[in-house]
Amino acid sequence: MFTAWDYAAFAAMLLISTGIGLYFGCTGGRQRTTREYMLADRSMGLLPVSLSQLSSFISSITVLGVPAEMYVFGSQYWMVWVGYAIAMPTAAYVFIPVFYNLGMTSIFEYLELRYDRGIRVIVSIMYVINMVLYMALVLYTPSLALAVVMGFSKWGAVLVVGVVCIFYSALGGIKAVMWTDVFQVIIMFGGMFAILIQGYIDHDGFGNIWTIMEEGDRIHFWDFSTDPTKRHTVWNLGIGAAFTWMSVYGTNQAQVQRSLCTPNLRTAQMALWLNVPGLTALLAVACMCGAVVYAEFRDCDPLTGPAHLKRDQLVPLYVRDHIDYPLVPGLFVAAVFSGSLSTLSSGLNALAAVVLQDLVRPFCLPKMNESTAANVSKGLAVGFGALVILSTYVVSILGGVLQISYTIFGMISGPILGIFTLGMTNPWSNKIGAYVGFISGLIATSWLGIGAFLYKPSVYKPPVSLAGCPVDNSTVVTSLYHNYSTAAAPESRPEDKAGYLSIYELSYMWYNVFAVAVVNVVGVVVSLLTGGADPKKVDPRLLTPAVQAFCGCLPAKFRQCLQCNIDRTQVGCARQLVYVGHLICDTCPKILLYDTHI
Repeated sequence: MFTAWDYAAFAAMLLISTGIGLYFGCTGGRQRTTREYMLADRSMGLLPVSLSQLSSFISSITVLGVPAEMYVFGSQYWMVWVGYAIAMPTAAYVFIPVFYNLGMTSIFEYLELRYDRGIRVIVSIMYVINMVLYMALVLYTPSLALAVVMGFSKWGAVLVVGVVCIFYSALGGIKAVMWTDVFQVIIMFGGMFAILIQGYIDHDGFGNIWTIMEEGDRIHFWDFSTDPTKRHTVWNLGIGAAFTWMSVYGTNQAQVQRSLCTPNLRTAQMALWLNVPGLTALLAVACMCGAVVYAEFRDCDPLTGPAHLKRDQLVPLYVRDHIDYPLVPGLFVAAVFSGSLSTLSSGLNALAAVVLQDLVRPFCLPKMNESTAANVSKGLAVGFGALVILSTYVVSILGGVLQISYTIFGMISGPILGIFTLGMTNPWSNKIGAYVGFISGLIATSWLGIGAFLYKPSVYKPPVSLAGCPVDNSTVVTSLYHNYSTAAAPESRPEDKAGYLSIYELSYMWYNVFAVAVVNVVGVVVSLLTGGADPKKVDPRLLTPAVQAFCGCLPAKFRQCLQCNIDRTQVGCARQLVYVGHLICDTCPKILLYDTHI
């Protein structure tokens, strides 16, 4: 149980986060304008933006879910770093330049400029639903840590972290959110390093821990299987995760809003590049924490043994039973809460921006002054915080948080990524194609995700043992090896249930790819069938720089044939060597510079 020192460490994290909110709420412009409250006056530097982006969606799901993934399924998930390396430059050079140069507050303003207001409203509402569900999941997860480590009520923990987050997010605006993110990502690393140090001491080095993992059939990296139903392979962890993280860093308001807080586009892009090593390092630490936990519990699995815990309680159990140093349990719980606070605060600020800009101002108060708008934003942040607290009950009945988080993002964020991709890369897409494509993608991925939840595909899990569990005189336990892929009784197999379809076996890592494909294929086909948009009437600023470069660098006769209304002077052919992503045709003597003054 917690000592006074542990309580002090935990309380210090909460007080510092609150203090940062108070500081930014009472200094500077005191968050009296939406530009300051939502965009920090576009004055944030490279380091706070990058660290804030790093922590915003690397939450308690990472601190608890990734080690549990290593324990239950093995090391294959570690290969998700390939997806990080693909997603960050794509977001930096495909999506961020468009949003940044249009000077937007809400990214969904783009959809009205590209298509019409209706699609902007529909996608905004779906984004709000997506974020509320995801944030409720993130808020519920740390309550598991407190329930195991401290013995607190899960719902009491939900209320504490929710109220603290609402307070500093609403009061201090995005400046407070970003600087608390910086503080909280340091705490996250500290809490996980404590587990690594203890594991290193207990098992005489990481070499022994790795050997134990190998003996337990949990070291797998280079699985190049092309079977789309296989849960994790190099392909779905690379390509599938890349689309997932593109939807986070490229078309999620919470992350893009941080990019818009920088003084120039180059800083925004560099911040995204810095997330690649940051995410990879955090992933490595979390995976090694899972290896430590497996090495400790290899002979008495807490998930099937007497404890019969949920997989996301494994790390808190390890901390409770095997780390006796003062402050360390408190540091760990602070790390879990830091992950949740960073995601919640980012989400609340983003939701306030979206609802204000996309729903309140256009329909209710179009002539609202800046002071009133800032106050409305603060009220929205408080309201959404309360809604998220209430929504935690819905996610409390779900399973492993890591897979559930990817499923939620695939069901809703995938179609959102798809509609932005359709608009930015296809000059011929029109509003009818956008409507039909987005709704089709949403229906298809929701059907897929719900079906997989109901019929739960068969998944292989490496064996576990109960040979080392304590037993009483009436029980004799010698050894138990449980292979989850074959242990289910025939009547419980998913394929024997009414309504089962084999597509439900598709790996959850492919959901975002599936969503983007449906939105774009349907959107393009419907656009062409309904006459399409006239590319000459599409504002070049609404197209991603790569498309602008492609059109601008074609010879004149091809531009005329394709109706590209962009010429070489607009995309900056033969100018200074700045924009690496635009070297795509032989007609340009130099690498292209994306001209922000088109």
